Amino acid sequence: MAEFLRCGGCARIVKVIQEGKGDLSCCGQAMQPLGNFQSALGILEFAIEKEAEAREFYLEWAAKLKDEHLRKLFRELAAEEQKHKEKLERVKGGGAFRGGAGKVTDLKIVDYMVDIAPDPDMDYQDALIIAMRRERSAFKLYNDLAAMGGAEEARELFLALAQEEARHKLRLETEYEKNIIRDN
Repeated sequence: MAEFLRCGGCARIVKVIQEGKGDLSCCGQAMQPLGNFQSALGILEFAIEKEAEAREFYLEWAAKLKDEHLRKLFRELAAEEQKHKEKLERVKGGGAFRGGAGKVTDLKIVDYMVDIAPDPDMDYQDALIIAMRRERSAFKLYNDLAAMGGAEEARELFLALAQEEARHKLRLETEYEKNIIRDN
């Protein structure tokens, strides 16, 4: 079974797929086990934190980007992440989690693209690629956490969160297909 580790400095999460010698470190310190999420509360707190981190990423880059259209796109993505955080906080407060029904189509557009780093001068295509990769990573993380086992309630919540991220990725891939692929 894969183990997940987290950096206490930058909150980076890594999945150990093959053990080696020594400890993994990041930001000058040893990474700590993420936890086994035996409770729905632990999952919700983790997911709320991830949505807040995503929002902050998009807001930070919205402020750095030079192109107004891209700044607007990243502010919209930040607002969407804020809505997800609020939805999860309502669930934490006793509300029901209502994920969308059924499995989400995966266009797999971003699966075949090289990884790029954010840059203040990036164009619309690069911005969409970065956003699609972030959503794909969140989808994979929640699916991996669901596969770790544990309480059935926790597994179901992780799977529902994974489908939420898949919907975000599909929205971005559709945007990419409509505005980038068709234009070329």
